Amino acid sequence: MVLKVYGPHFASPKRALVTLIEKGVPFETIPVDLMKGEHKQPAYLALQPFGTVPAVVDGDYKIFESRAVMRYVAEKYRSQGPDLLGKTVEDRGQVEQWLDVEATTFHPPLLNLTLHIMFASVMGFPSDEKLIKESEEKLAAVLDVYEAQLSKSKYLAGDFVSLADLAHLPFTDYLVGPIGKAYMIKDRKHVSAWWDDISSRPAWKETIEKYSFPA
Repeated sequence: MVLKVYGPHFASPKRALVTLIEKGVPFETIPVDLMKGEHKQPAYLALQPFGTVPAVVDGDYKIFESRAVMRYVAEKYRSQGPDLLGKTVEDRGQVEQWLDVEATTFHPPLLNLTLHIMFASVMGFPSDEKLIKESEEKLAAVLDVYEAQLSKSKYLAGDFVSLADLAHLPFTDYLVGPIGKAYMIKDRKHVSAWWDDISSRPAWKETIEKYSFPA
């Protein structure tokens, strides 16, 4: 039975999709219309009780939360495609460390920018300019740390591409695109080189080509 990914057109599920494509794992996608509230219907809540995307079904196994899905796929299919977890326990520690940084330190201010610049009008709430300014300042401080790290290694966890890098793709793509703040990446030499590298990977190009945000 082919693995199923629910909600492929939104940003967070793309973490799962790019990992699956990197690992060469067959899958099918099932759209979830958030604007129509399909994510709050009983059938979907049986897969993802918090009503967010993605949800993944792999045979009789169910898993949600995009970074958890990434880890699951990378571990289950470790023998094929690039090793996105590292070759040693020390490598794995660095991958997990930077995955946590992405989730707890990088993502929150970028999510604020995404919501208040891209989606405020669509979702029916006023854009908070003060929050936008504060979030940009917080994200800039995070990116300064990234600049220092990436001056020492090609990728966040070392000299190998990993889940830690791939996890940044969907929302950083918003940052340099529709959010209109590409300078936050481009003005940092090593961050810019890292972004150019990971965003040009064939798996990411395939992800955004096939699963662009619905018009």
